[in-house]
Amino acid sequence: MPKVRLAITILCAAALGIGLRATDFSSEASAKEEAENWSRFRGPNGTGVSSATNLPVEFGPESHVKWKTPLPPGHSSPVFTNTHIFLTAHSPEKDSYKLFVIALDRKTGKELWRHEISRRLKGRLELVNGPASPSPVTDGSNVYFFFQEYGLISYTADGKERWRMPLGPFTMFYGFGASPIFEDGLLILPVDQDLTAHLLAVDARTGRERWRVQRPHVISGYSTPTIWRPKSGGPAQILIPESFQLTSYSLETGKQLWFVRGLACEMKSVASIDDDTLYINGWGFGQNQAGTQIPTVDFKEGLARLDADKDGLISREEAAAHTPIDRMERMLKPESGFDAFDGNRDGKLDTKDWDIFRAMLAAENGLMAIKLGGSGDMTSSAVKWKYLRPVPQVPSTVLYQGVLYMVNDSGILISFDPATGNVIKQGRLKGAIDKYFASPIGADGKIWLVSQDGTVSVITAKGDWEILQVNSLDDEVFATPVPADGELFIRTRSALYNFAK
Repeated sequence: MPKVRLAITILCAAALGIGLRATDFSSEASAKEEAENWSRFRGPNGTGVSSATNLPVEFGPESHVKWKTPLPPGHSSPVFTNTHIFLTAHSPEKDSYKLFVIALDRKTGKELWRHEISRRLKGRLELVNGPASPSPVTDGSNVYFFFQEYGLISYTADGKERWRMPLGPFTMFYGFGASPIFEDGLLILPVDQDLTAHLLAVDARTGRERWRVQRPHVISGYSTPTIWRPKSGGPAQILIPESFQLTSYSLETGKQLWFVRGLACEMKSVASIDDDTLYINGWGFGQNQAGTQIPTVDFKEGLARLDADKDGLISREEAAAHTPIDRMERMLKPESGFDAFDGNRDGKLDTKDWDIFRAMLAAENGLMAIKLGGSGDMTSSAVKWKYLRPVPQVPSTVLYQGVLYMVNDSGILISFDPATGNVIKQGRLKGAIDKYFASPIGADGKIWLVSQDGTVSVITAKGDWEILQVNSLDDEVFATPVPADGELFIRTRSALYNFAK
């Protein structure tokens, strides 16, 4: 198993969204509804922020449980309308698992309906990724699901199928992680993969493709997009943290508008955003820390070192048999990273693979603040600040009440001044002994953070944060908590909890 791209944890991180009326796709209606419910992965526009109040701070499997609904496993996050909760799941079998779409009653947690989705394809899954990783999205009346082993499928709230759109196969290194989003009557699905990467827009009413834009500069990625509507007017924009760069696309046509270079080689997190600035963290692998990147050579010299049979390619067998003389050659060993650089999975590195290999080793992990807007390459003027110390692999940041929060894989919580990037406070969360895949969320003047082992930390939402409570759920958690109407919803590996005071 290649070490180069450590656990992706597929965006299990996260969350719900807010219900929009299916008959009203205006931005004004969307904003009004998004103040009340969650409809998409990580909530309103992926921000992880809620206006909910009176949320519980102390809770557990036997404490402050309004209801608990047993569920099959799944890494996806639930999404909400005013009356329904929608989730994806899979049966626990290792290879012969089944895929499910599920609807619950929001008030009681009672299961309303469940449908099995047949597997058309065998999807690639590596490390902690699962077959039900992408979260659904709802427009308030209908719901849209995606599985990498089927494609897109839509149902009404009462479980009647509306349409389906088979898609794939896909070539992400770890398997699919991004979730579809809904905006202005369109479903937007980023297909960030090593071959034929593209951005897809589907008419939410008919299930027909509206547009598709090829993105040959993109390799495997797992980030869910954000929508930006410039205050000065102009078209709504889709913002996607891609491999090596942040890119803006027109929501109406898919045309690339502007981009900023400097992101990590493999993106998993969702951006935080305010009126004119975007904050994004990215991590590829350990050798991408600033100042520690591994030097590389051009393909001609690589062939001279490793191409034993002189066929103009570097095979997996040649890399395995070669005795490495430096760090670059060690990264090419099959047990280290060869398969991660072999884009078409043919067991051989060609010129294109080698160029990607060099770009991946040269990339920097870090957190960036990027000024939004412009045209073409905005790298030289749009980067406000960078934080180049270790950042999480999967969890996103949360920007709440004027402070930016980020939790590292080891449970180190850092608060930043978003204007300058200066660290306000850094400290370890109590009981944080496991990795974090869920993203932090902000609501009710507090921040909630959940580790993989189900340790839930609640802190005060201020730069000089303080820990208010540490709760244990005694079960694995990959999904980000969802705050709504005085209730806190957390999906564990085996159930969905509704906690309330």
